[in-house]
Amino acid sequence: MAIVTRFPPSPTGYLHLGGARTALFNYLLARKHGGRFILRIEDTDQARSTPEMTEAILEGMRWLGLEWDDGPYFQSERTALYNEYVDKLLETGHAYYCDCAPEAVEAMRERARAAGLKPKYDGRCRERGLGPGPGRVVRFKTPQSGKVVFEDMVKGTIAWDVTELDDFIVRRADGSPIYQLAVVVDDALMGVTHVLRGDDHQSNTPKQILLYQALDFPLPRFGHVPMILGPDKKKLSKRHGAMSVMAYKDMGFLPEAMVNYLARLGWAHGDDEIFCREELIAKFSVEGLGRSPSVFDLQKLTWVNSHHLKNATVERLTPPFVEQLALLGIRDPDEAFVRQVIPLYQPRAKTLREMAEAARSFFLPTEALSYDTKAIAAHLTSAARQHLQALSTRLATLEDFSIPSLEAAVGEYLNTVGQPFKAIAQPLRVALTGTTVSPGLFETMAVLGKARVLERLKCAIHLYPEEVSRGS
Repeated sequence: MAIVTRFPPSPTGYLHLGGARTALFNYLLARKHGGRFILRIEDTDQARSTPEMTEAILEGMRWLGLEWDDGPYFQSERTALYNEYVDKLLETGHAYYCDCAPEAVEAMRERARAAGLKPKYDGRCRERGLGPGPGRVVRFKTPQSGKVVFEDMVKGTIAWDVTELDDFIVRRADGSPIYQLAVVVDDALMGVTHVLRGDDHQSNTPKQILLYQALDFPLPRFGHVPMILGPDKKKLSKRHGAMSVMAYKDMGFLPEAMVNYLARLGWAHGDDEIFCREELIAKFSVEGLGRSPSVFDLQKLTWVNSHHLKNATVERLTPPFVEQLALLGIRDPDEAFVRQVIPLYQPRAKTLREMAEAARSFFLPTEALSYDTKAIAAHLTSAARQHLQALSTRLATLEDFSIPSLEAAVGEYLNTVGQPFKAIAQPLRVALTGTTVSPGLFETMAVLGKARVLERLKCAIHLYPEEVSRGS
């Protein structure tokens, strides 16, 4: 039997870390076994669902590379289908009409609480034999004794006493189906074999199993993954980093790093930490899923991202790096030049944003370069300016502006004047980039090219702190 999994987000918000991880686990399970991965938009809550949120979820899925095989299906377009199965429940005696007002039902629950009992609907309409009518809902007739037992793929055997459940609504008074009914019908008709989801859905499972049985549908396997917590071991919130996954794109994270990190939040394969997508698909198994909550760690995500940055090809990094430059106001840079700049920062950058911010000076015209006033005061001394002037004259004669040629030219000059490399290192760095931090000087000069190097040296030689418009 082929494995079929699904991811069914509700379009009432963006795709967040928890949802993205759920989608990833279902994607990996399907891909591992050559099965199908279905995307279903559960938009029955029309008051809160929006097309914008639907598109945001799809955008997040595409960015992560979680391609779906079927869908997206929209529950809002399947109401008539769900009602066919509500009618079937009524016909077979597994459901009944109820005319109890919401206020009356709440009063029942309050009385039960006061008596120390489970607060639930008391079954008042269960045997009244009511038919359809204005204001009437349809309730599922939950068995009054027994247990619902299932083998959870993650947590092992789970048993629920049915007395914990009430006769829950399956169709509202306005004729719209409730989530519990819709999800069961969808999963059954779409052939879903494995339901892997967050353990905040665990309490839904016994109700859904009862519906599967009442509708004579084959049961899928269920698995409930513990939630993701913040570093303080509390529910993940915005203060911990519970943002849309697309916010992490803007922050300069690679999707392959995010996928790698999310996979390790609740799943393990020995002590391995770094995985490419193909390795995740090959090694993923539900047996590797943990039973304890996972803790989101931005530093760990950043470490994983830095690894993927270092090992990516320049061609892979060029498009997202250009996007980061655009966020800094640098648009339409020459891509051949971009491909020269990226390797200068790959070994040290943790994110694409950090890389773009550090490399910004490469893409600015000399007149727009920002200089650190303290660096100018400390390093562009009178003696340093004389060195830069003399060095500029030598560099102007070079026909070969490669790294070896630059090293030789600078070395010859230093030998001539009897000075160590440090005599010109920082002055040269400040002159070329505006700061005291940059990649290797000769690599920087070779990438900037002869014309820009000479232009920046000329500017720096005549630059004084009081002339700089913005300092650090």
